[in-house]
Amino acid sequence: MSATPIMPAAFLGHGSPMNALEHNRFTAAWREFGDSVPRPRAILAVSAHWYVNTTAVTAMARPRTIHDFYGFPQALFDVQYPAPGLPDLVGEIAEEVKPDHVGADVDGWGIDHGTWSVLVHAFPQADIPVVQLSIDARRPPEWHLALGAKLARLRERGVLVVGSGNVVHNLRAIDWKQRDGAFEWNRRFNEDARTLMCERPHDVPALASHQDFHLAVPTPDHFLPLLYIAGLAAASGRPAGVLVDGYAYGSLSMTSYTLDARCPQGDGDGRGAAPLATGVPPEQANV
Repeated sequence: MSATPIMPAAFLGHGSPMNALEHNRFTAAWREFGDSVPRPRAILAVSAHWYVNTTAVTAMARPRTIHDFYGFPQALFDVQYPAPGLPDLVGEIAEEVKPDHVGADVDGWGIDHGTWSVLVHAFPQADIPVVQLSIDARRPPEWHLALGAKLARLRERGVLVVGSGNVVHNLRAIDWKQRDGAFEWNRRFNEDARTLMCERPHDVPALASHQDFHLAVPTPDHFLPLLYIAGLAAASGRPAGVLVDGYAYGSLSMTSYTLDARCPQGDGDGRGAAPLATGVPPEQANV
C-alpha cells in the first residue's frame, strides 16, 4: 500500500468577499491550487475572521456558512458552502499542539467568509470536510509561527492547511482610484514579506519591526494566518512559493503563497481585485 502523500499548504490573500462571485486572476490561482493537490482528508482553515481570545477548533458535524460582512449584494449573502465538518480532527489537533490547549467549539462558529470565499473556487464541490482553527488574539507572532509548525504532522495524515487573510490589510487607507494599485509602503512591506516567505520563513515574525508594519498591519487579524504557513514551511525546511501576486485599492496585498504545491500561476481573464462594499465604509464592512 502506498504511503499517503504529504499535503501541500497555502496562504490565500482573500481580499473582498466579492471574490467568491468573481472570476479573476486571483480566483483562477485558487482554483488551480485546488486542482493541483491530492484529495485531502480534511481542510484545516485559519481565517482572519475568527480572531478571538482563545485557541479553538470547530467540532460540529455540519458547520454553518457564516455571512460575517455588511453592505454587499444579496447574491453574496445567498452563497452557501455546505461542507461537512470532521469532529474527530479536534483530538488530533489537540494532541499535536500540546502543551498548548485547544478547545472544541461545538456550536459557536462555523465556516466564515475568510474560508468559504476562497474554498468556493479551490474546492467548489464542498465535499471535503472543513475545520477552522481560531486565531488567539492574546498571542504574539512568534507563538503563531510555532503553532503552525506543530501542525506539520497533520499534513502527513491528509490534512490540507489553508491560511486566509491579507499580508497587507489597511481598510482606513483605501484609495478607490487604485483598484489594482498600491501605495509605496504597501509594496515595500509586501516585497519584504515575499523575500522572507520564499527564503527564510522562520524569520517572518521579524516583520513586526518593519518600518511599514503599523501601516501594513494596523490590526493583526489578517496578517497572522500567514504565520501558520510560514511555520509549516520552517518545519519542513523548505521555503514557500508565490502562487499569485498583486494589490488592491492601494492598501491591500492580494499575494498568495503555497508550500509543496505544483500549480501554475493563475492569470484568469486578466481582471484584478474584486469590488468592495458600497454604502458602508470598508473598515465597518468586516472585509
